[in-house]
Amino acid sequence: MASNSCKSKILSNVLSCLNYKTGKFIIAESKRVGTLYRVIQLSIIGYLVGYVFLSKKSYQAKEESIQSAVITKLKGVAVTNTAESGRMVWEPVDYVIPPQGDAVFFIVTNFIETPNQKLGNCAESPDVPDGHCKGDKDCAKGESVKTGHGFRTGRCLRDNGKSSGTCEIYSWCPIESCHQPQDGHKHMSILREAENFTIFIKNFIRFSKFSFSKANVQDTADKSHLKNCHYDELLEPYCPIFRLGDIVYRTGHSFQDMVLRGGSIGILIKWKCDLDRDHSECKPRYNFTRIDINASRESTGFNFRHARYYKNESGEVYRTQFKVYGIRINIMVHGKAGKFCIIPTVINIGSGLACIGGGTWLCDWILLYLMKKREFYKDWKFENVKKEDRNVSNITEHYNGTTEDTKQIPEERQLTDQSPEV
Repeated sequence: MASNSCKSKILSNVLSCLNYKTGKFIIAESKRVGTLYRVIQLSIIGYLVGYVFLSKKSYQAKEESIQSAVITKLKGVAVTNTAESGRMVWEPVDYVIPPQGDAVFFIVTNFIETPNQKLGNCAESPDVPDGHCKGDKDCAKGESVKTGHGFRTGRCLRDNGKSSGTCEIYSWCPIESCHQPQDGHKHMSILREAENFTIFIKNFIRFSKFSFSKANVQDTADKSHLKNCHYDELLEPYCPIFRLGDIVYRTGHSFQDMVLRGGSIGILIKWKCDLDRDHSECKPRYNFTRIDINASRESTGFNFRHARYYKNESGEVYRTQFKVYGIRINIMVHGKAGKFCIIPTVINIGSGLACIGGGTWLCDWILLYLMKKREFYKDWKFENVKKEDRNVSNITEHYNGTTEDTKQIPEERQLTDQSPEV
């Protein structure tokens, strides 16, 4: 008998695993808590649909590691007329450094030319503080001049009647004249046509996660369009040909100032592609900013020196040195692509449902601990089972008794009790 009873209990426990358990719901007719609960639900649903899905497109898988290549080509000519070189025409091979079309390049807008330099002895520039001297002892032979142009020869060169002068140096002579750039300076030549130089930017991108590739040059049936268009935010926002003067203007700075002193400009190409739409809608946006901004005017601008070397008939090496000022262009590419994916969709929906569950907890807490009739609601919410009710029949009788008692509860004790809550 005991064995049969044990087997019966084991079988009952095993079979109980197949039972389905469901929660017991109690409807509390409290308009205040009910209104709060609906407001919380609608707020969470509105946030989930409006912000998470429509605004942030969180139902998409995202990729921001864009692969990019940039090729540039400049066009335009300028003419200068200097006492040193005479009339000279500047083409892209002359004013673009480097000329091969990189994403970072320099455009010469003006220059200071020091022609016909050759190695020899000459006086250091008076603008170099370390080159000053009062006698030969101040010019130790073989030492270099700090921030200067060459090596001391041991002689101090002074003009007649002056107590001080500059050290003689071995260098490329004559020495370059040091001065600040200003329009009209006798040694400075400005490429005044630089404002109309054009930059053709070709940008190729790829999002490897989605095997998607794109270029900023739009397909068009009009083959002449690309030859005639210039970028304009309103009229031609997708034309990849930019006028240099317009680029500077869009940074909010003066073109004349940048022509004289130089500067650095960043061109940011932004790709934001929704791959759930037609791929033709994936188009770039261009932003322009000046990078070399500083409170000190002396530290802004951009310049460097380079030289062109040649030999005369006797084989002697000469050079022409150029101190060039201009605009350094840095093209940067950022991108983001998104495409529908079931995983982030399910995760975000689950997060929204969990937040709704939090609203249920909040309303329960208000109902059971803040309302004046909280004890009344607790009696319906919680049901105590006494320790003595050990067997199934007792528990069943308890629930049946509770049900019968509930039917006989006076109207003021029902869950729909209409007594004031406040």
